[in-house]
Amino acid sequence: MSINKTNTLGKINVSVEAIASLAGAAATECYGVVGMASQKVVRDGFTELLRRENYSRGIVVRETNEGLEIDLYIIVAYGMKISEVVESVQKKVKYVLGKTLDLEFKAVNIYVQAVKMIG
Repeated sequence: MSINKTNTLGKINVSVEAIASLAGAAATECYGVVGMASQKVVRDGFTELLRRENYSRGIVVRETNEGLEIDLYIIVAYGMKISEVVESVQKKVKYVLGKTLDLEFKAVNIYVQAVKMIG
């Protein structure tokens, strides 16, 4: 699947993997985010920490009647205020995707899959 956009010069097709890679990089730069998680919880409630090349497994991009929506599955650092980390991730991802791809996302949904001790 890809997101299609047309301008005066022609068509632009952006793959979901490209959007996921960009959104994942923006999310992991936020303070308090340990990394991206797989959307499926691995056995016994443990989550899998994804590497940069696998961000698309932790991000879902949907095209709805209202517009584009993106779901991100993240792992938060222990001791952080989760609501502030999530709000920071939402703002940064929406800003980066808007500026880089010139696409407006109507919803940036964040799912905290785990809280992890770091250090």
